[in-house]
Amino acid sequence: MMLYRTIGMAVLTLAAWFLTMRYNLHMLQLNGYKNVEHLKRTLRTWNRQWLLMAGVIPGVIRCIWTGLWADIVCAVYLLLLILIYNLMRRTKAKKKLVYTARVKRMLAAHVIVSLALPVAAWLVFGFSYLSAGLVLTVSLQWILLVLTNFLMKPAEKAVGNHYINDAKRRLREMGGRLTIIGVTGSYGKTSVKFYLKTLLSAKYDVLVTPESFNTPMGVVRTIREQLRPSHEIFVCEMGARHVGDIKEICDIVHPKHGVITSIGPQHLETFFTMDNIRNTKYELADALPKDGMLFLNGDSEEVVKKASEYPDAIFYHAGAANATEADAADSGGSVVGADSKATDSLSGYYATDIKVSSLGTEFTVHAPDGKEETFQTRLVGGHNVINIIGAIAVANQLGIVLSDLKIPVRRLEPVPHRMQLLGRGAVTIIDDAYNSNPVGSKAAVETLGLFDGVKILVTPGMVELGDKEEEYNKAFGGYAAKNCDYICLVGRKRAEPIATGAREAGFPEEKLRIFDRLQEALDFAYSIGDEGHKFILLENDLPDNY
Repeated sequence: MMLYRTIGMAVLTLAAWFLTMRYNLHMLQLNGYKNVEHLKRTLRTWNRQWLLMAGVIPGVIRCIWTGLWADIVCAVYLLLLILIYNLMRRTKAKKKLVYTARVKRMLAAHVIVSLALPVAAWLVFGFSYLSAGLVLTVSLQWILLVLTNFLMKPAEKAVGNHYINDAKRRLREMGGRLTIIGVTGSYGKTSVKFYLKTLLSAKYDVLVTPESFNTPMGVVRTIREQLRPSHEIFVCEMGARHVGDIKEICDIVHPKHGVITSIGPQHLETFFTMDNIRNTKYELADALPKDGMLFLNGDSEEVVKKASEYPDAIFYHAGAANATEADAADSGGSVVGADSKATDSLSGYYATDIKVSSLGTEFTVHAPDGKEETFQTRLVGGHNVINIIGAIAVANQLGIVLSDLKIPVRRLEPVPHRMQLLGRGAVTIIDDAYNSNPVGSKAAVETLGLFDGVKILVTPGMVELGDKEEEYNKAFGGYAAKNCDYICLVGRKRAEPIATGAREAGFPEEKLRIFDRLQEALDFAYSIGDEGHKFILLENDLPDNY
């Protein structure tokens, strides 16, 4: 009888193990295989997996009692896990689990780790305790995967070093034919990267890191899979969540030129201080050779704070030459000050006559040599101007005259999920769902305010802002109240500061709604019966690990 009960328990365990393991492996992948970060986020969202974590209780019961009733308790527990995690697996993920080579290696190792407890229970206490070991193994999946990841670190480091060395070899083989441009910043770096590809392609054969491939291994993968001998420029996006991340990428690619698009509180949760963020972004500047060019966003106050250490930097900014500090504070940016030559507003590229509408943007760029040109783009929002000017500055310094950049600028397409207009009949979605930040969110709702119709904001708010998160979200609510007809918030606890900010700004309570899920908010937004075309701004969309 014990044999049949144990076999039945093993079958249930196998199904429950696979489903719970798969979910937690997916979360670990979304958290970048960072154990500490993954554990913090898992414990923060414990309500999603409380049943799994509570599995130690039936496991301990089965350790103490080996009777039929204890097996029934364990079987019911495993069946509940199978039901719940199967439903979670069927829920459409925003970013699916990718079975990379690393995941496959982890799976092989994790099978061994998972077998350790039940096998030990069998060998030490006897066959009747095998079921207890199986149940405990399932209930500990959320922590056992962290253990497997830790044990695999030496092997993964060796594999990573092999790929890195191969990428370095490929770059060396390019010799002096390839110019590498590093692009980093708290926000705006992906947009600038893609704008650079469009503008530089007017004269050069350009490779850029795809999508958000901005980690060391993402950059290495781009080099190994996409770099061709014909490429003349490689635009490398460099992301960071910890001090030293930018230096690690620079040590691989050795950039000739660099662009710092912005410095802000993005990922303050992992950087801890603004000084750490600022110093990390400037790791790119420190990696450039003496004959390299450093391009700095003069509209970013945090960028300007450290700029005096790099007197040869080339500034670009969207403020008029005679703008004042008051103007800067009102616009959420800063004007290049007068404390050094580098921060003189006329020492770099700047824009005047900026005209923004729901149909696009027009502006005039002034170059350091005194030349100027008027540009038009279909991109909406004045905040796009600064990123375009940065790309224009780089392209111009690399030998493309301003007049030859007019058509490429006109051809610029919105980067997916970054103020991307999507027509849906009587509704237009303004998709700004990628990784919202304090500056971008303010600019996004101000852009929404330019449209003629029913203006609806759908947002879960901003994350990874450390102790400042509530403060920034409350301010965001105030900006939204001035520009939106309806505000639809997602996630009752996280959205409360936004609601408070909107209420304090006088936003009508009947047009402020809070929902548990994004789809519920979207359904309500579509159902609004006000006359006129509806414009729905989707500002941020939290990933599955939130």
